[in-house]
Amino acid sequence: MTELLPSLRKQARDAPESGIVEVMNFAREREDLIPLWVGEGDLKTPEFIRQAANRGLEAGETFYTYQRGIPELRQALADYHSHQYGGNLTAEEFYVTGSGMQAMQIAIQCVAGEGDEVILHDPAWPNLAAAVGVMGAKAVRVPMRFSPNGWSLDVDRMFDAVTPRTTAIYLNSPCNPTGWVADRETLKAVLDKARQRGLWVIADEVYSRFVYGAEARAPSFHDVAEEGDRILYVNTFSKNWAMTGWRIGWLGAPAELGQVIENLIQYSTSGVAGFMQRAAIAALNHGDGFVEEQVARAKTGQALIREVLDDAEQVIYAPPEGAFYLFFKVMGFDNSRETAKKIVSETGVGLAPGAAFGPAGEGYLRLCFARSRNDLAQAAERLQGWLSR
Repeated sequence: MTELLPSLRKQARDAPESGIVEVMNFAREREDLIPLWVGEGDLKTPEFIRQAANRGLEAGETFYTYQRGIPELRQALADYHSHQYGGNLTAEEFYVTGSGMQAMQIAIQCVAGEGDEVILHDPAWPNLAAAVGVMGAKAVRVPMRFSPNGWSLDVDRMFDAVTPRTTAIYLNSPCNPTGWVADRETLKAVLDKARQRGLWVIADEVYSRFVYGAEARAPSFHDVAEEGDRILYVNTFSKNWAMTGWRIGWLGAPAELGQVIENLIQYSTSGVAGFMQRAAIAALNHGDGFVEEQVARAKTGQALIREVLDDAEQVIYAPPEGAFYLFFKVMGFDNSRETAKKIVSETGVGLAPGAAFGPAGEGYLRLCFARSRNDLAQAAERLQGWLSR
């Protein structure tokens, strides 16, 4: 054994293996696999979006382009947000990134480094905590509370965790994996307390369109923000428009940060391909019908899965208000990684282990219901058989 690993930077060595990928690698070669473990649906990117990319390719948009994103896409993002949230947002407040993950990395690079702390709720999407750690900062987890009526966040408890080293608060709503959706009052309380302490808010609103009540979108920090607020909005084209493999997202931020964000993009990816940005424009300008179709499909998928799990006495969960996951616990199975491996070994249904989303997620399993009715019906039948043994 060589001494190569010890010579690497500690934060790189300590970056955690994805618990989701661990289970995927365990069983991804199964022929009868129904993969419900990752955060994507099974619909391919719509043709009108693919055609826009093809036109960009044919036009030769394969050269370096604007680091912040082409002007047409940044204006389309401003128009989209103005339509969704009201107000008069400008193109200078939006920056195109190579995925939602890169948007998050840049947000963290802007506000957290060696010795700093970022507070987040737990369970939460694991990539945030990992990205904070890679920067040499510390992710401070504040457990959410579970009840069969829903998950909840104690805002006072979250801010009790603030120390002189805290620089930012992370909030993901609608939440991956729990399906919790912050109401407007919670968002206002978080923002008010962040203002009082001079903290940044990293707002992960990736699933804002995936809600299952009467509203067409989830409450947003856009609804309560004022000019000058320290908010960085992380988003992506992946979920709404079935573009996970494209790796294109955006960061919303005050215009005065523009040069800093441009520099960080320059020194990482040097921008997103022009023809891909043409596809993103098409998604924003013509994709509302597809988003509505996806949300309706996910709502049907949720109902199908819940109908089966509701008959299993050993299963507990809170009905998800948003996103497209069911986060459930099978009583008597406390090690979620081993449980996920056991289930996929014995049924072929691939689920994500709750421990991947933080200590408060241990014992739970995450199931993505943004899938075809046929896949979900088969998965439900197999799970029902496994649970009834």
